[in-house]
Amino acid sequence: MRRIMYLLWPLLFLHVSAQRWTLFDDRPKPTQEGRVRLVGDLPSSGRVEIYHDGQWGTVCDDGWDLAEAQVVCRQMGFPGAKSVTAGGQYGEGSGPIWLDDMNCKGSESSLSDCSFKGWGVTDCSHKEDAGVICEAGTNIFSNCQFSVDNSLGLSADLGLLFDSGDGCDFSINVRDLSEEAEMSFCLHRLILMIYPELNITKESRNLTVDVSHTCHPHVSAFLRYLYTRQIDVSITSAQCLHKLAFIFGVKNLMEDVGRVFTSLIPEDNTFRTQVSMYEYGVRTGDLVLQENVLQYLSWNCEFLISSPLWSTISFHMMDALLQRSDLVVKDEALLLEALERWIQDKGDEISSEQQASLLNHIRFLLIPVDKLYEMQFSSSVLHQSHEKLYLTGLLRGFQFNVLPFSKIRNKMDNTSNDYLPRIYTADEWSLNDTARAETIYIQRYNSRYGHYIGIQVPTFSTPVHPSVLFKEQKVQWQAQVFRNAQECSNSGISCDSFPVAWLLASGNQNSYASTIRFSNRLILTCKNQNNVFHVQDFKNDMAVIPTNSSMGLSIPCPDDYSFRFVVRPEYI
Repeated sequence: MRRIMYLLWPLLFLHVSAQRWTLFDDRPKPTQEGRVRLVGDLPSSGRVEIYHDGQWGTVCDDGWDLAEAQVVCRQMGFPGAKSVTAGGQYGEGSGPIWLDDMNCKGSESSLSDCSFKGWGVTDCSHKEDAGVICEAGTNIFSNCQFSVDNSLGLSADLGLLFDSGDGCDFSINVRDLSEEAEMSFCLHRLILMIYPELNITKESRNLTVDVSHTCHPHVSAFLRYLYTRQIDVSITSAQCLHKLAFIFGVKNLMEDVGRVFTSLIPEDNTFRTQVSMYEYGVRTGDLVLQENVLQYLSWNCEFLISSPLWSTISFHMMDALLQRSDLVVKDEALLLEALERWIQDKGDEISSEQQASLLNHIRFLLIPVDKLYEMQFSSSVLHQSHEKLYLTGLLRGFQFNVLPFSKIRNKMDNTSNDYLPRIYTADEWSLNDTARAETIYIQRYNSRYGHYIGIQVPTFSTPVHPSVLFKEQKVQWQAQVFRNAQECSNSGISCDSFPVAWLLASGNQNSYASTIRFSNRLILTCKNQNNVFHVQDFKNDMAVIPTNSSMGLSIPCPDDYSFRFVVRPEYI
């Protein structure tokens, strides 16, 4: 004990003061208003009840459909809804029937955000109480733990000091205002004074922290980390530990736990988890978490655009997405149409200046010329209100298409992304199934047998560049995926790792080699989910496909990929 106190003694010179902290939001939530629960034999199914005006009540099944069920299930933390039930299948409730004639879009954050008659306004009886069956969800990572060790030689006796509580002189009270539950821990002021964010001084005696009830089981492990700088993080504890690290200002733990979120990102095909995770990363200043989420949403941009969540994302999230070059979309015109729809859905929530700043991120130069031509006749409200911006974009787009690159080069802004393609997946620029591609018969030297052999190779062709000047010039591409050494050897290719994709331009490249380069991409998609989980660059015509060991965390579909080869020509 004396040795431990000797090590901690210099910390007495820190000067800070105790205060209260609130988790996640700036304001505590003193009631359960709008909370939902399921009453039944299983946690994932039952009669829907909602808390309002100090008591629990039920929901009438008039207008009750899958969209409403999706809102309930996601509000409770389930991936989504399997089905709805009506007619009091889970028994008749008691008390008020709070909601009737529900009308949800499916993207609302809580059931009370949907349209309904009014609280307690109903012509139903409890025989019409609505119910749901939620997807319980299985997570392949649920039993995994990730050890975080930032101890850097700290004494193991510090953990024993926390466990015993000997000589503790500071109380941390952990509350959940909505449940009126409270836990108390006795700790050592000297330990807590290491963390300036807490503003604890020698005179401080206690600290009150508001933490959701679901995080209460993880508080003790987190507080022990403050002593030892060691902790085991599971998928189920990661979010709570990240929140606690934010409250206490433990930035290194925040970053370590934030990386674990990467494995959660592909788990929700509704994108609700990813969007809320990004907003949380913004509030906590976790740049790594923000980037991980934005990268995944960029790779799955076309799916996000078609989801109900598209119209709900914030301005700053839209601004961050549109500046990226790793957006996977059919073409730039589709992105513009999606942005116009988002702006219209937002209405007065987005100012004219904000609309213009977002439209400036659209790469008009890369919109197919036939669609540029059609756009000049558009009569949309957005086009009319920003006519000058559209006309400027159209003019630059036509110039880019018809002028020789030698003319354009001197006027190019090297810091601008206007000329840089995103990852366009239109059929003109990609191949998504080598098994169905056309094949050519070629001769390749096989080092295994010491002579040339004839093989069939999947091929597809693209224009040299999307501009009109190169539109009629074609490049033929040979595309293959090698899963083992024998497949590489049989094709006369030297491979260093497996699986690996191969994409080679064939034919005469001298006519454009000094003007155009290709920064091609391989898109990996889960066949059973259709979500893009990785995008890989080609280097020397090869793209190494990640595995569980190379990714660090288990990938969601290790043995069931589908591949899309994407050609990306750029002016040099």
